[in-house]
Amino acid sequence: QVQLVESGGGLVQTGDSLRLSCSFSGRIFSNYAMGWFRQAPGKEREFVARISWSVGGTNYADSVRGRFTISRDNAKNTVYLQMNTLKPEDTAVYYCAADRNFHFVARTQTHEYDYWGQGTQVTVSS
Repeated sequence: QVQLVESGGGLVQTGDSLRLSCSFSGRIFSNYAMGWFRQAPGKEREFVARISWSVGGTNYADSVRGRFTISRDNAKNTVYLQMNTLKPEDTAVYYCAADRNFHFVARTQTHEYDYWGQGTQVTVSS
């Protein structure tokens, strides 16, 4: 059973940066593609970013492309989300997710992911 634990959320101001981390355990990390999603109050959970087993296989939502960077350290079983130039509309609970179909780069739907973390709150004040 895969377990995912997010950390790094918090309260920041507009324009600040924040790095989220997600620790993976229970299976072979490199066999999974990893994604970040977020859910704002009253809204559906939405795709943010994804990284396949290789560094080059990344995909981003249009709303974060150029500001957010997803990366992974297979030696540490950890995936990161570096968030720069944060905006109030980035405020949400951020979730880490794991997908056994690591060959695919562009998988953006929640049902395509097999395991989820508990989420970490990110609040950006204006």
